[in-house]
Amino acid sequence: MSRKAGALICVLMLTAVLSGCRFIRIEEGERTPLDYTVMKQEEIPREVVELMEQKKEKAFYMTYQVGDVRYLMKGYGEQLSGGYSIQVEEVSESENGIFCKTRLVGPDEKETGSEPSYPCIVLKIADTQKPVQFTDG
Repeated sequence: MSRKAGALICVLMLTAVLSGCRFIRIEEGERTPLDYTVMKQEEIPREVVELMEQKKEKAFYMTYQVGDVRYLMKGYGEQLSGGYSIQVEEVSESENGIFCKTRLVGPDEKETGSEPSYPCIVLKIADTQKPVQFTDG
């Protein structure tokens, strides 16, 4: 089994466990852009940082609710060097769900380092009970 397929299976299993073992099919329908904020490291709630720290070595995506704010978290797992960034390509909603599409952008040759990195991003959106679908661009 390829590494990517294995990671996908792990993510699906994690999602099932975190969502109470229920899979929800999101009907796409018409999407409208959703307001979001890319969180700075120092602004991320401690609970969210702890969750991401536990999962950082493997690719992950999660949501976390704090009061009337929902956090969308996407990590790309361990990378061999630093200099990576994450580009948000879409955060939108339909009648039935939220859609979050991001893309990992590799480093320039001069930006790479010898230490591994764990690129991740946290987006803040308004409270919603709609399921979230994460995709890579």
